Amino acid sequence: MRRALVLLMAAFWLVAFDPFRTAGIDPRPDARVPLEGTFLEADGHAVSLADLAAGKPLVLVPVLHRCPNICGATLAGLAQAIAAQRLRPGRDFTLVAFGIDPREGPAEASADLADLRHAVPALGPEGIHALTGAKDQIRAVTDALGYRYAWDDRIQQYAHVAAVAVLQPDGRLNHWLYGLAPAPDELTRAVMEATQRDPETWGQRILLLCFHYDPMTGRNGPLIWTLLRAVGALVVLGGGGWIAWAVGRDRRPVGPS
Repeated sequence: MRRALVLLMAAFWLVAFDPFRTAGIDPRPDARVPLEGTFLEADGHAVSLADLAAGKPLVLVPVLHRCPNICGATLAGLAQAIAAQRLRPGRDFTLVAFGIDPREGPAEASADLADLRHAVPALGPEGIHALTGAKDQIRAVTDALGYRYAWDDRIQQYAHVAAVAVLQPDGRLNHWLYGLAPAPDELTRAVMEATQRDPETWGQRILLLCFHYDPMTGRNGPLIWTLLRAVGALVVLGGGGWIAWAVGRDRRPVGPS
């Protein structure tokens, strides 16, 4: 009887508080993240997100620096996406591995940063940071983002989801990139939109329009297909009209010389 009661209480606890059900992201378009909080860099220096942004977009990855599961894969996948496109940390944006466990410190952040740079040497040394901080400072950022995570005593770690937040220089949330490895072109579009500047070419402007990100669904819109069909129809009509005009011109009677 006593054993059955213990099992029943354990089952009730799991249903009432399941960290893996608690973990997730609440859609908060245009949420503003506080950038003034103080965190520690991998070398132990105090810094704020505003210092690191320095007028550039922030690509912020919530991680556990000692995570035995998805965090390393998330950072590696993001690093590979960065290496496969033209925008670069330090020049175009700032990459931050943002530690969500307040028990971690610069030593854990330094090891994580070294692993990341070793995995993708093409990233270079500039514009990549690993931060740790106090619980209240961490929560101020994650709560503003709508990023939910919870401690699980059973596995002695935080249950959390794999995602990358792209912030405008003033701290406003521009995009969430979900999953372990964002597509390089998706990352490029997200950072370019977060800069609040016009794309460099007409083609890039078309891409930003067609693949405009919907933060409520976490997906890119299908407008590209409609636009491509319309452009294709215009090309066909234009080409057909030009051919008809050329044929008609050739058939005109030639007057006396």
